[in-house]
Amino acid sequence: MSINCIRTLLEDANISHKDKIALVHNDKQITYEELFKRVNQVAFYLKELDLPKDSRIGIYSTKSIDQVIAILAILSTDYILVPLTRLLQPEQIEYIIEDCDIKCIITDKVKIEKIEKSNFNGQIISYERTEQNLASFEEIYKYYNKPYTCDVNGHDNAVITYSFGLTGKPKGIVISHRNLIDSARVVSQYLKLKEEDVISGTLIFNLDYGLNQIFCSLYKRATLALHRFILAGDFFNHIIKDKVTILPLMPINITQMFDEEEHKLPSAELLSNIRVITSSGGNVTEKMLKDLDKYFPDAKFYSMHGLTEAFRSTYLEPSQIWIRPDSIGKAIPDVELYIINEQGQECKPREVGELIHRGGYIYKGYWNAPVETKERFKSIKILKDVINLEGELCDEIVVASGDYVYKDEEGYLYFVSRRDDMIKTRGFRVSPYEIESVVYKNIPQIEQCAVFSIENQEIEEEIVLVYSSRSELPVNEIVFELKKHLASYMIPSKIFYNKSLPLVPSDKNKINKEILKENIINNI
Repeated sequence: MSINCIRTLLEDANISHKDKIALVHNDKQITYEELFKRVNQVAFYLKELDLPKDSRIGIYSTKSIDQVIAILAILSTDYILVPLTRLLQPEQIEYIIEDCDIKCIITDKVKIEKIEKSNFNGQIISYERTEQNLASFEEIYKYYNKPYTCDVNGHDNAVITYSFGLTGKPKGIVISHRNLIDSARVVSQYLKLKEEDVISGTLIFNLDYGLNQIFCSLYKRATLALHRFILAGDFFNHIIKDKVTILPLMPINITQMFDEEEHKLPSAELLSNIRVITSSGGNVTEKMLKDLDKYFPDAKFYSMHGLTEAFRSTYLEPSQIWIRPDSIGKAIPDVELYIINEQGQECKPREVGELIHRGGYIYKGYWNAPVETKERFKSIKILKDVINLEGELCDEIVVASGDYVYKDEEGYLYFVSRRDDMIKTRGFRVSPYEIESVVYKNIPQIEQCAVFSIENQEIEEEIVLVYSSRSELPVNEIVFELKKHLASYMIPSKIFYNKSLPLVPSDKNKINKEILKENIINNI
């Protein structure tokens, strides 16, 4: 058995902490010994399906203890896990099934109908017994009690994750077993996680940030408290009732937490168990930081920046969050980061260039997409003018992230834009992210905003700002404030108010700019 796999953590936890509570969900809980037993039962059944090695198995269900068992069971075989978020529509599920040829799907009663609409012809396993007489975890737990052993190779493919963006077909990113355990190790290290911690499992498990909560819990023999965020009140009850100490969030969760009247929110004393809060996947505004400070005054807040092609690149230490709140921080342990310009030379402080990720946590590439893989996963020769490649040691792979960033004089990094997001107007390249950051920082009445461009033949592209707030603001007041902080060519020429902004169905942390753009073009 490889030491570089999640299966090893599970086996060791069963020996050293078998009576420790591993998972909590509502009023249910399970020990490491019980978890190990159930994972083995499901893994045994999966192997009896006799699918070819590296067959893809999807998980499409709501959050539950059985969902975590399914994840760990697949990772205890030589099959590959494909998480399918419950937010996806049947046509999106159908796309993923076809793209990576999923042979089996594990699901719950609610999702079976959607799977059937996707014309899936493979094996379906349900957590509960069904009228369709499908195999179920209930039956597996009852009848499968034989010993189970496995030999997982740390370099083998473990997971393929898909992220549906706003345009184009999604690409699956391939993650190895070693990637999973490396990411658990590094996060446990810099967050200083402890065996006594209770980690909130609020994030969905379709991407690596969410899955990492499971693996960090195993790595430290901690407890993972599962929760599905629907209402702020229920979420705070989860924190208090489950005695959560580690709180991983997306920025949208922070907004949702405090989108309540103040008298309905719990006191800071009731939330004092929280010692670490993390956020990744988007911009954290000043209002979010103030709310967190008010209700979690003793918690350390870590802002983090990850890549599709590598688990994580940077984090900002809690001590810096109010000194440089717009920074994405510095490289995490075992990672080297470089910023290079179009000539391949290292950028000077304040000069914008592409972020190059070297070192640990790099994933294996895009599934069945050699052109896209070659575009992002580059030879270290891309850094030939930056580092010493003496000895022709040029087989190393680095990630050309497509993120445009700059560093300050102290080496802290700042995100500017994605390569494909840049707006070209009046001969200048403009970052929508930069304009949005100024809005959030200087116009507190605005709750959400989106900046994008529409075609204008006279100036290439015209900048548009759409925002939401409790009430509409005078356009001239918005423009007046923006002119204090932005160059004239960066000021949006069109500003629109919406009571709320549409979100991407598969990622509630992203505003759906394509729908906004389409609505504006249709109404011009």
